[in-house]
Amino acid sequence: MEEKEFLKQKAAVLYQALESGIIDVDSVLDTLMATKREQIIKMHAYAITPPATEGGRWQTCYKDSSGKRKNIKAQTKEELLDKLIPVYLSNSHLDNLTFYGLYEEWLEYKATVTNSVNTIKRHKQHYKKYFEPSVLHGMKIKKIDELILEKECNRIVKEFNLPRKEWCNAKGILNGMYEYAVRKKYLAENPMSKVQILVKYRQVVRKTGKTETYNSEELSALNEFLDRMYAESLDASFLAVKLNFLLGLRVGELVALKWSDLCDDNHLHIVREEIRDQTANSYEVVEHTKTNRDRFVILVPNAISILKRIEKQGEYIFMRDGKRITSIRIATILRKFARYEGMPLKSSHKMRKTYASNLNANGVPLDCIREMLGHSNLNTTLGYIYNPLTESQTYDLITKALQ
Repeated sequence: MEEKEFLKQKAAVLYQALESGIIDVDSVLDTLMATKREQIIKMHAYAITPPATEGGRWQTCYKDSSGKRKNIKAQTKEELLDKLIPVYLSNSHLDNLTFYGLYEEWLEYKATVTNSVNTIKRHKQHYKKYFEPSVLHGMKIKKIDELILEKECNRIVKEFNLPRKEWCNAKGILNGMYEYAVRKKYLAENPMSKVQILVKYRQVVRKTGKTETYNSEELSALNEFLDRMYAESLDASFLAVKLNFLLGLRVGELVALKWSDLCDDNHLHIVREEIRDQTANSYEVVEHTKTNRDRFVILVPNAISILKRIEKQGEYIFMRDGKRITSIRIATILRKFARYEGMPLKSSHKMRKTYASNLNANGVPLDCIREMLGHSNLNTTLGYIYNPLTESQTYDLITKALQ
């Protein structure tokens, strides 16, 4: 009892010291890490080798729980020693931590650093489908090595007949979990970095411009339809669809546009988007884009002409019956057009692909297209570019090029 009281008094004194600034938390953490590193140096039996060349990395090795020797590297000696901490120093939490326990820890952390509740929902769906039935689910993290992971990853791809893209979505959970474990010092390195998929992915038929874009004839018919419907109803929703083939916005960005985003005669400032909460099935506007980066989109004369036709009804550009339109309204208009023309439905996202494809077909540099779309990676942009021409236009172009 006396010992418990003594510990309480010590804790109270430490708290007061922290509150008054006598003890600096960062300094204490630095001292603790330095002490742990000294312990590692005394316990580590293998040589710690400095970089052989400028820009190289420090390296050493250790034996894992199965007795296999493993090499590890790091940019600095301190980082190398930090990677060895979970190898040598006891951690009761880690001793009992299961794969599912790590997943729950990571997911709780992930929820604090993402703006999208839908991302968390997708992670939960993927985990339940692929990893909850797996032997990994109940295994202790310390018992899972790269070979066990590799075996399970290959089994999942084969058993579910996954295409590469779907597996990448599922693998994102594993990478996230293990990167989190490394940062928490539960593990020395991420075993997923060495996992190979050796089975065949399900082959997916390559998409083409016929399905992914509105070709020039379809676009002409759509514009006629939109003009006619707007003339009959004065519903700005029809102009929103027409305009987006000249802006290439994500549909959530399109319906979140405000008049204040018209920053000058030639540019539109893209700073927000509509998001859907899949759990509550509700829509709201947030003050950021999907990538958390704002951007400026060029307004061509035709786009400016469309904007001038819209009557201001509030702070948002596209209003209907006194309320901001949502992405559902855009999808509804495209569905009506598809029924009217008797053609397969092309989604609102294909307006964006048509925009990118038309820019590319007319010689706009790829990096400019990337900027207009708001992509950080050019490879993402390449996935948006198809042939937006009709068969006869394509034939004429190839004929001209080869004459």
